[in-house]
Amino acid sequence: MFLIDILLLTVVLSMDSLTVSIAGGAVMRDLRMRYVFKIAAVMAVFQGGLAWVGYVFGTSFEQYIRSFDHWIAFGLLAYMGGRMIHEDLTKKDSECCTFNLLNNRTLFSLALATSIDALAIGISLALLGNPIGWQALIIGAGTFLASSVGVCAGNRFGKRINIRLCLAGGLMLIGIGVKILIEHLFL
Repeated sequence: MFLIDILLLTVVLSMDSLTVSIAGGAVMRDLRMRYVFKIAAVMAVFQGGLAWVGYVFGTSFEQYIRSFDHWIAFGLLAYMGGRMIHEDLTKKDSECCTFNLLNNRTLFSLALATSIDALAIGISLALLGNPIGWQALIIGAGTFLASSVGVCAGNRFGKRINIRLCLAGGLMLIGIGVKILIEHLFL
């Protein structure tokens, strides 16, 4: 996988964490750098860590599915992208985030929920035979940056911003899946 591919993947994977961080920052009364670091670090560890776990799981059965692995990678990416698009199109404008992202239980639950995609991506990377070390590091670093920016922006601008991150991320995931499928079928 090329560097541009992993960077795009990182952007897509970090969008859920960015969205949660913006919402958490928007409801946070007192913004402190240790809060930003805590939220960003937990989100990053979950994203990079679950990508690694997915990779390890995927390599354990690689030899059995090598002939159709590109279809699995495409299917996982298309499913995740479709799910993100569906979530974006079905959420209500009136939905409001009234949670405390500094609460450990809430933070860990949301970090896990937003990192399930990274688990699927890790499996896809294993099926494609890509080394995971530096890719998981880039995914974690990108998520850390996105979450940090998200908490600060959410706190500063609150609910005035209405960006459709899930829709854009879903389309990117499907695009990467189609690219993988074309590479394996026609190139």
